[in-house]
Amino acid sequence: MKMKFISAFVIAVVALASSATAYAQPENGHREDWKKKMMSEKVAFFTVELDLTPAEAQKFWPVYNQIDKERDEANAAVFMSYIELEKAIKEKKTDKEISDLLDRYIEALDRQGEINSKADEKYRKVLPAAKVAKLYVSEEEFRRQYIRRLRSVPAGSPRR
Repeated sequence: MKMKFISAFVIAVVALASSATAYAQPENGHREDWKKKMMSEKVAFFTVELDLTPAEAQKFWPVYNQIDKERDEANAAVFMSYIELEKAIKEKKTDKEISDLLDRYIEALDRQGEINSKADEKYRKVLPAAKVAKLYVSEEEFRRQYIRRLRSVPAGSPRR
């Protein structure tokens, strides 16, 4: 038990220390810096919440990072197809053009669902079901905390 706490503590300290460097980066890499900082905080949060053993962590994080990358790509595809669809509606494009864009949007949404199903299968191969369930609850809790924190930052202020 003491070893788990020390491991979690060390990971949390490293994650927080690396997130502090994100603020020292130039403005041109802001999105990448923000993503690194948020992921460092997420790693620390999940490590504590999931109480991963070192063996579990070694198997879990590569899987999680790959799924996270795929989710980012899928989310970007959904966002871009939504923007194109919205623009086509405003510009009163033809039904054929809108239908094609609508198909692309629905395909992007379907891809998100496929990634979530695949993620669940992969997570269950490396973690017990109870920890997979904790992961989903922890992801939602982290997301909510992050949104609350972002809402508390005044406009024009640097993000914490």
